[in-house]
Amino acid sequence: MTEQAMDWQELTNLTRGQPFVVERVRLAGNGVAIEGEFELPQLAQLNVEDQVFVTAFVRCHGSIKEMERIFGVSYPTIKSRLNRITQMLDFVETDPAPSRTDVIDRLRRGELTAQQALSELEGRA
Repeated sequence: MTEQAMDWQELTNLTRGQPFVVERVRLAGNGVAIEGEFELPQLAQLNVEDQVFVTAFVRCHGSIKEMERIFGVSYPTIKSRLNRITQMLDFVETDPAPSRTDVIDRLRRGELTAQQALSELEGRA
């Protein structure tokens, strides 16, 4: 385990799952520090066991069979845990529908025909 992973695990154990705020970030390469209030990424907010589980799932390329082998548990147990973790994470929209304002602006700039704009707006509903 890397030193950074050990530090993260110690921090997670110290907070005992309670929410906390990061107020200072230092860029290791150039020593620049930024102060403010930073929210942790969702995956970092999971407890250590769930972080290990998600990491294993990604390393297994999503193979539940491989997860069964690694953790020595059944398919329903893996699915149940995945479902529980999924409930803790917001869905990240990778291709969000365009906003009404965006479509109108693109129409005004001539980037869309009226029919294309209507189609995009209807697809949003």
